[in-house]
Amino acid sequence: MPRMILSAASLGLCFAFAQPAAALDLESLSDADRTLLRAEIREYLLANPEVIMEAVAVLEQREAKGQAEADSDLVKVNAEALFNDPNSWVGGNLDGDLTLVEFMDYRCSYCRRAHEDVKGLLAADGNIRFIIKEFPILGEESVMASRFAIATRQVAGDEAYASVHDALMAYSGSMSETGFTRLADSLGLDAPAIIAEMNSDAVTQVIAANHALGQRMQISGTPSFVMGDQMLRGYLPQDAMQRIADEIRAQ
Repeated sequence: MPRMILSAASLGLCFAFAQPAAALDLESLSDADRTLLRAEIREYLLANPEVIMEAVAVLEQREAKGQAEADSDLVKVNAEALFNDPNSWVGGNLDGDLTLVEFMDYRCSYCRRAHEDVKGLLAADGNIRFIIKEFPILGEESVMASRFAIATRQVAGDEAYASVHDALMAYSGSMSETGFTRLADSLGLDAPAIIAEMNSDAVTQVIAANHALGQRMQISGTPSFVMGDQMLRGYLPQDAMQRIADEIRAQ
């Protein structure tokens, strides 16, 4: 086989990942030609290693696109539970043109970091509806904190919940009834009533529903966000979330 033909064939094989399986028929080559082709491919890749990185980049782009499409489908299938759940607190601009949903855990350090970024985003953008999903996954203290927050909403309403949510995000005390009582007292809330509600079936059902939703959404860590029809898995700073919001609106 002439060297020119081999070089062209080797280059074709390097990009075979981008072609249908039938586009390169190695079965038609003789054993001798196949051996020469392998040698030529090796020589080409050693001389041009950047081709490998280019192929990896193409593969990563395809995987990212596939994941984004799969996530969009998950959002569509679970839209009612994500965006219209009466048991989840809703804030920001209630008539906003874009909805941001956060799955969070009070003991998650990145959730605490994201808390300030989300507050900054809501203030700076002014047109985002924000939903909080209590999603305790970091142990019993996380569950206790979520129970306290949910019980606060059920006993004292949305404004009280917002105050408790902010306080728990900055809270460094014990996630216990004693600590929660002190926190509630400091906010002027009815601590005994909230504590009594913490272990109610209603609170348990909210957490169970959020865990089931998170499982359907394939969420394994916090914070995790849904913005529009996109999943944002993990912590993102305010400017990155703003860029994504702008891109969604421009579509």
